[in-house]
Amino acid sequence: MTGYDSLGGNGGGPSSTGGTVCHWLKHMKLYRVVLIVVFCLLSLPFVFYNLLVHEESNVQHSDIHRTRSQLFTFEDVSPLKAADLKLRIDEMLRMKGTVSLELRDLESRRQKLQSDIGLYNQKIDELKQELARQQTELDRLKISVEQAQVAQREAVLRNTPELALPRALFSDTLPAQMRPIDAAHSRSCKMSTCFDHSRCSLTSGFPVYLYDPDTTSVVSAGYDIDGFLKTTIKQTLGYNAHLTTDPKKACVFLVLVGEALSEHEVQKSNRYVAPQGAADGSGAPNLSSLNVTRLRLLPYWGGDGRNHVLLNFARREVGPGAGNMLQGQAMDTGRAMLVQSSFEESQFRVGFDLIAPPILGPPGGDVWQECAPMLPARRKYLLSFQGELLGQNGTMVGPRGTDDTESDTVDEFIIEHLKEMSSGRTQDYFMLQFECVPATEQRAPSGLRDWSLCGTDNSRKSVLKESTFALLLAPGGGSTSSTLLQARLYEALRAGAIPLVLGGDQVQLPYAETIDWRRVVISLPKARITELHFLLRAIPDADLLTMRRQGRLVWERYLSSVQSTVDTIVASLRSRLGIPPKPIPSVIAHSVFNSSFVPLKSDPVIDTEPEESLGPIEPPYPSPAFRRNYTATLVQSREMWNDWADPFALYPQLPFDPVLPSDAKFIGSHMGFRPIGKGAGGTGKEFGESLGGNYPREQFTIVILTYEREQVLMDSLSRLYGLPYLHKVIVVWNSPKPPLEDLRWPDIGVPVHVVRAPRNSLNNRFLPFDAIETEAVLSVDDDAHLRHDEILFGFRVWREHRDRVVGFPGRFHAWDVNSLDSWNYNSNYSCELSMVLTGAAFIHKYYTYLYTYTLPQAIRDKVDEYMNCEDIAMNFLVSHVTRKPPVKVTSRWTFRCPGCPVSLSEDDTHFQERHKCINFFTKVFGYTPLLNTQYRADSILFKTRIPHDKQKCFKFI
Repeated sequence: MTGYDSLGGNGGGPSSTGGTVCHWLKHMKLYRVVLIVVFCLLSLPFVFYNLLVHEESNVQHSDIHRTRSQLFTFEDVSPLKAADLKLRIDEMLRMKGTVSLELRDLESRRQKLQSDIGLYNQKIDELKQELARQQTELDRLKISVEQAQVAQREAVLRNTPELALPRALFSDTLPAQMRPIDAAHSRSCKMSTCFDHSRCSLTSGFPVYLYDPDTTSVVSAGYDIDGFLKTTIKQTLGYNAHLTTDPKKACVFLVLVGEALSEHEVQKSNRYVAPQGAADGSGAPNLSSLNVTRLRLLPYWGGDGRNHVLLNFARREVGPGAGNMLQGQAMDTGRAMLVQSSFEESQFRVGFDLIAPPILGPPGGDVWQECAPMLPARRKYLLSFQGELLGQNGTMVGPRGTDDTESDTVDEFIIEHLKEMSSGRTQDYFMLQFECVPATEQRAPSGLRDWSLCGTDNSRKSVLKESTFALLLAPGGGSTSSTLLQARLYEALRAGAIPLVLGGDQVQLPYAETIDWRRVVISLPKARITELHFLLRAIPDADLLTMRRQGRLVWERYLSSVQSTVDTIVASLRSRLGIPPKPIPSVIAHSVFNSSFVPLKSDPVIDTEPEESLGPIEPPYPSPAFRRNYTATLVQSREMWNDWADPFALYPQLPFDPVLPSDAKFIGSHMGFRPIGKGAGGTGKEFGESLGGNYPREQFTIVILTYEREQVLMDSLSRLYGLPYLHKVIVVWNSPKPPLEDLRWPDIGVPVHVVRAPRNSLNNRFLPFDAIETEAVLSVDDDAHLRHDEILFGFRVWREHRDRVVGFPGRFHAWDVNSLDSWNYNSNYSCELSMVLTGAAFIHKYYTYLYTYTLPQAIRDKVDEYMNCEDIAMNFLVSHVTRKPPVKVTSRWTFRCPGCPVSLSEDDTHFQERHKCINFFTKVFGYTPLLNTQYRADSILFKTRIPHDKQKCFKFI
């Protein structure tokens, strides 16, 4: 049975056979397997050898037959050599030529196909690039749509009123007749009790009416107002934006009541006379010159004189009583405010009356020539004083006086101590003169003690220019301010000598409500006289120069001329009421084209390289203007009066506006903010989608100055196509010739305003055109070639340094080591710089107003003279205002413009002129305001290793 099953299994199929073989191999010895394998390996070579031998014999047999056939063929051809060989050769040559032509045709076809393949490959690459660019553009458009939706929601949710230049509200009636108040009420007047605020709306603009001094006189018979004052006050007020000729609209009424002179003095006062000191013998004006009856008969007096301001200016240094028409009198001026330089303590109504300096300067204009250089910090004399004390009865005290009052004793002690200090063993030099030589002829009015001025204005100026400190001794006799004290203050600040007021605790200085005199004047009680020398020696050079610079700022802005005095009085009164000033005027941008002419447009030249997504494409969005009309004068009043701005005009925006806390943009004050990643942050992708930063969204304006380089300008404009955050382009056409009519202007997606310049001047680069509607202004030369990423990075950096010049080409001022007394302009590569050229730099529009209206005219004239240095002037101005250096961005140091016409900067004369400009500007400013910086700004992730799934902020920056 078992044998039958096995046989049946073998005949049944392959499975049975495989099973048998496996069974057999399983029981076979290993050595037998090895022998079989070895046998097979030895047998195979013999088998293959036999097969190869057999095949080779067959091949040789075939070759023998082929050779024989060829021989037979040659035998057939040989008889033709004589007759047809030439024909055969010609036929073969023809066949060869035909084949060659066919081969050439095939080669040309091959080359054409290869060229077509190359063109198709190039087209494919271009389409890939176009796809990438369109994809980038699509992403930017998606972001733009999202930004537009956010802006729309913000516009719907906005609930704050638009405060930009609201409609002015004026009073439309004359002051009503009121019952006069008595003298007691008049002496206790305050703004809340004696001023009619209803005539001064917050939106009125503070209109001021001046009684014509030629037709309206309030002085007694036999007296008249100084002719110079009448003419100059009318002229300077005419330049003030607040002056009105309609008394119904007036907020305040100005009345010129002094300086009043007798008839023979009027004849000597027909022209402006510079102050010549106390020895001119002119004498004090009659203190009863004001006629109260005539004052009350003024047409708009209203019975009690409310909202009237009596201007009593002292023009000449005539003695201790000058500038106070109420000296020793109980004159009733009703509810009128009094502005003068001299007050008794019992007369001055704090917060109502106003102390103004005497009129000692020119009518207006540049006054920098009157000032001394600020350097060195320590001058020849540590302290100087020239004067003589006039007693109550007109006699001199000190060596000549005999009064035994307590004040005399204190003054004598002060004088003796100062003399001892100056004659002691010290390395410091003093110039202390307590007796006038020749003796002064001035006499003080009864009850007043004050220090007269010795010598002439020029002699005192020469001493003060060599003095580190100028001593001012407080007047006595109950006076809180005197004309002579104000004159000493004026002269000290003009010469750069730091005023030291001894007895300052009883003295009121001009415009004390707004000017921070602690930064200008050292005020000490008289009891500190024994510690005076120690204190003066303890002040370091940095503080000396800071106080000297601040003193010059105050003098130039508020004291130096009639114009500055009048403007400051008006601004002080307006500031009390919280009324913003009039908007500063912009320069109207007149188009270079006629109204009927439409410039030709052309497509821009688009870069073939796909560019990274740098930001969304937004519709034009001007910077919000005049949003802080009523708060800037409250929150930053001290800064406006004492630092970066001025109180005389209202600016659309300021680079010093306060910054919101970081969480405010998410809690309650989110309007306009575009945080990176909606606040979550991020790298390149999220960074490119939003502007981020600490300020709400904004755009910038490009200003290009050009002169007869049309094609260079067109190329520069074309490169601006698709630039994110660009609001518009202003082209300042400096050429007297208009553009060619067939000139094709590229369409770059934003408005291009071509502005006709009033004349060919580099100062036109910084004109505050009304067409500039953004805070950020990118000043660019027409041949500057900047990439989009460079421009946007500079814009982002500027948003964090809005008060500074932020740009690309860096330069510095180098000390001339040969002359040791001047500066050189240097453009070499350096690790330290102090200027950024405005041929490619961001500035705030605020500085264009300062450059045009505040910068000394002499600097702009020098720019026109050289046709150079406007960029240096702007760097001087910004550093002077902020005391900060510029900010350089990226590694770019200069610009190359192949094919451009030769520019002004390639002549060696260009550099020589820039050397001279730096030194001249230093002379005008009184010092060199430029500051050095040793770093430049690059993007945060520049040269930082980041994961592959992240993008850098900028690829190349």
